[in-house]
Amino acid sequence: MPGMGRMNPRQMKKMLKRQGIDIDELDDVIEVIIRMPDRTLVFDAPAVTIMKVQGQATYQIVGDPRESAGGGTPSEAAPEPPEFPEDDIRLVVDNTDADREKAIETLRECNGNPADAIIKLTG
Repeated sequence: MPGMGRMNPRQMKKMLKRQGIDIDELDDVIEVIIRMPDRTLVFDAPAVTIMKVQGQATYQIVGDPRESAGGGTPSEAAPEPPEFPEDDIRLVVDNTDADREKAIETLRECNGNPADAIIKLTG
């Protein structure tokens, strides 16, 4: 900050805290992805700082992004890992007349509990 001279980081943090500004570092960040309609920016192992002022959080990302063509919604990007273990989905499908999509939907409703999902679908 201009005019602040050489203030050590601890003093700076205390001063900002008194003004209602809270700054925290996020540890062990693996990746940050920013998707735009025409491209995607991926920051591998960035430094991420959160500054909170009057309940509003601002995230600062420091790192070198790699850019890829495309963008859009997350569903158009790399597929996400399955929400439930494949064995649980198969168990629900094998023990009911439900198809895979209905089994997954029911597992969601039952907080991932396959026994509850089977009871709900057969009961």
